[in-house]
Amino acid sequence: MSRRIDGEQCIGCGQCQRVCLVDCIYQETGRKRKVNETECVDCGACQMICPKKCIVSI
Repeated sequence: MSRRIDGEQCIGCGQCQRVCLVDCIYQETGRKRKVNETECVDCGACQMICPKKCIVSI
């Protein structure tokens, strides 16, 4: 499994990127974040800290 960030809901706060244990979240155009799904270890840290709850398991 992995995580995915809903780009429509993401406010670009960067909290998910700061807590990512394997540094697999990066900034896309603007302030939005994206998960490198092949590097994600599915720890859930990003999902728990997201203030908009826009990170989901896939």
